[in-house]
Amino acid sequence: MSERQGAGATNEKDKTSGENDGQKKVQEDFDIDMDAPETERAAVAIQSQFRKFQKKKAGSQS
Repeated sequence: MSERQGAGATNEKDKTSGENDGQKKVQEDFDIDMDAPETERAAVAIQSQFRKFQKKKAGSQS
């Protein structure tokens, strides 16, 4: 009686709408000062964590 689809079931309509989502051009306004020192520190921290994740991911695949 559940209307949810199983993990393996795909709907062609859903597949095509998902592909079009990336093609939509939506302009969003962000009020972020890109020159602020806090923004730069946050970017460096995010990049550092991402690099650690990539290194861990690459190591587990070997």
